[in-house]
Amino acid sequence: MTTSDLHVPVMLERTLELLAPALDVEGAVLVDATLGLGGHAVAALERHPGLTLVGLDRDTDALAKAAERLQPFADRIHLVHTVYSGVRDALDGLGIDRVTAVLFDLGVSSMQLDEAERGFAYAQDAPLDMRMDRTSGVTAATIVAEYSESELRRIFYEYGEEKLAPRYASRIVAARAVQPLERSSQLVEVIVDATPRAVQRTGHPAKRVFQALRIEVNRELEALELALPAALDALAVGGRIVVLAYQSLEDRIVKRELARRTRSTAPAGLPIELPEHRPEFGLLVRGAELADDEERARNTRSIPVRLRAAERWKEAA
Repeated sequence: MTTSDLHVPVMLERTLELLAPALDVEGAVLVDATLGLGGHAVAALERHPGLTLVGLDRDTDALAKAAERLQPFADRIHLVHTVYSGVRDALDGLGIDRVTAVLFDLGVSSMQLDEAERGFAYAQDAPLDMRMDRTSGVTAATIVAEYSESELRRIFYEYGEEKLAPRYASRIVAARAVQPLERSSQLVEVIVDATPRAVQRTGHPAKRVFQALRIEVNRELEALELALPAALDALAVGGRIVVLAYQSLEDRIVKRELARRTRSTAPAGLPIELPEHRPEFGLLVRGAELADDEERARNTRSIPVRLRAAERWKEAA
């Protein structure tokens, strides 16, 4: 299976349509803050011959595969091993002050889900790892083994929005006292056994717990809260950003930050908006866009996606 077979970019055409005006300007620079296997990046480079790409990813395996795929564009790309919250440092290291476009394709990548040994998928038995960057950080197994019952309950509530968080946390603590929970199949068994049959009929009971553990392992929401403002600040006037989010917690952060940046500073009751009160950014889409029915049928990973986009109108005051 080739790299392109592994990864079908979500909402590719709509993403490139929204970014296109910022990819065709002279000296255009696109930051793909979640490069993955490079599906969006390849298409952007092919269609915009003057474009320079800065690709960021914390996953060294993904970076290596993306580098192979992007080899035909080697003179126009810079790949950096970093969490996307390090976007400003990455640009400074390359001597780049401003960019014209930014893309965030959030969540777990196709490769990470498809490679069973990474431990992201509850449907496949593997060591409980879940690190996007396997060169550092704690594993999901460590969290399951060492977090207190209250800490487990908290992350299941906050990051998985799991109503049965107390029950699952209690059962995990009881089970690990008997034997270590080091593999995904062991954790799934504990969760399934703790789930009422009526609830099991509504979907796999481990889904939200695995999501919560993955977010905690990789500090995904904390990284996004730092990365999004830094990326917006790096955009030149006329620059554009597109963010693809796959769960409500991510989308909430994106919605909140874009709302803050697109809000006028004009005092209430002012009859006209003066130029100095104009917001820094303007939204390019109303609310969050979804993948169309055709794409959702073709690529199931597009079903939960929420796309938001904005353009920089002016420099910050």
